[in-house]
Amino acid sequence: MYLPEYFAEHDPTALHGLIAEHPLGTLVTLGADGLSANHLPFLLAADTGEHGALLTHVARGNRVWHDCSADHEALVIFQGPSAYVSPNWYPTKVETHRQVPTYNYAVVHAYGRLVIHDDEKWLRGFLGHLTKRMETPQPKPWKMGDAPRDYLQQMLGNIVGIEIAVTRLVGKWKVSQNRLPVDRAGAVDGLRTTGEPEAVAMADLIASTASRTGPPK
Repeated sequence: MYLPEYFAEHDPTALHGLIAEHPLGTLVTLGADGLSANHLPFLLAADTGEHGALLTHVARGNRVWHDCSADHEALVIFQGPSAYVSPNWYPTKVETHRQVPTYNYAVVHAYGRLVIHDDEKWLRGFLGHLTKRMETPQPKPWKMGDAPRDYLQQMLGNIVGIEIAVTRLVGKWKVSQNRLPVDRAGAVDGLRTTGEPEAVAMADLIASTASRTGPPK
């Protein structure tokens, strides 16, 4: 990933926070037929190891759990807020017209090797935690115990667990750090006036991120 330093995010809390808030990750692995991408919900175990661990599961019929290179790390990509930024929102555009559109985004790349868990005890523990995390906003959270025992047993037999001990985390927050303060403020205002949740989330991210020196992009 192209990563100028003024867009780099190094704070582990910020990186873990994006993963927790946007748990659907793209798992990229190298197998017999080349690169493969799977889109999976991940549970972050932030206190495991130096950089945390990522836990997920796949269908037993998904080849990724037995067709991935042991010699290469896997990559999981997490996408945070993103939004188009119009040059019309920059006050300096009126003065010079030397502005162009751009697209802001925040992403985290997590690297590590896959560890396969093909046992019911691990799966039950993991799924219990994952379900609790995902169901928390519900007025009456669903629990694994709500499903009939025989049905749950059948479902557990159809999946395989995956754990990735993260060896490195790379974060890129392309959120107008390289713009003049007046243009950053203009982008924040412009994004918020759209009323779109994703654009408003990006406006908040711009407002909360310090500006840094760098060439215009």
